[in-house]
Amino acid sequence: MRRIALVARLLILGLYGLFVIPLQMLSLRFGWPIRDWLPMSLHRLFLRLFGVRITQRGTPPGDIPTLVVSNHVSWLDISVIGSLHPVSFIAKSEVETWPLIGFLSRLQRSVFIDRQRRKATAEVNDALADRLGKGEVIVLFAEGTTGDGNRLLPFRSSLVGAAQAVIVNDAEARIVLQPLALAYTRRSGMPVTRRDRPFLAWYGDMELGPHLAAFVDGGAVDVVVTWGEPIPFNGNRKEATAAAEAAVRRSRH
Repeated sequence: MRRIALVARLLILGLYGLFVIPLQMLSLRFGWPIRDWLPMSLHRLFLRLFGVRITQRGTPPGDIPTLVVSNHVSWLDISVIGSLHPVSFIAKSEVETWPLIGFLSRLQRSVFIDRQRRKATAEVNDALADRLGKGEVIVLFAEGTTGDGNRLLPFRSSLVGAAQAVIVNDAEARIVLQPLALAYTRRSGMPVTRRDRPFLAWYGDMELGPHLAAFVDGGAVDVVVTWGEPIPFNGNRKEATAAAEAAVRRSRH
């Protein structure tokens, strides 16, 4: 019976994808405003079908160009954040080559960075600066990788340089960094303990397939999303990154 239910959920998701994906491709090609909202609808349907419940605290980004600085726990973070606000993500270059996931990431207008190339950060910062300058909201997982969910890894300031590039290009530009904290708090109605983290957090050398299977079998998941107060960017990326890290660290507890 459980397998039948899973197939039914996947079928519903697939049928909706057959409608949304071609429409999103056209929206990207012709610049239709709906391109910002179609990914949200797909993320919301996925979360609803698989029992992921979100408690949202704080205020999402407004009209000011915003670089959202978040912790990173799981592949699930993408759908959780993507369901709440029109955003794009900064992702490692390998993601672009992954079957299906890479394709969907491009449809959400993700920005890919090759961390093995020294010049990659500067190139990505220029691209991000252009999009931030147009008022877009970009999500940066500032730890640089997923963590185990039990602790927060140090935030890296290199890609926050995109905010600095906006100011260099336009001295009158306003841009903010907005901290975002993700905390997976319950699984099947029970509080998540350190022992439960590997069923939700995806990190290290964990294989994605078994992790997805454990997620499907694990029951409903509750996640708390906390939007911090926007931090006006003053041109010092290291200070701004440290302030965002401190805000995320406070919000996770």
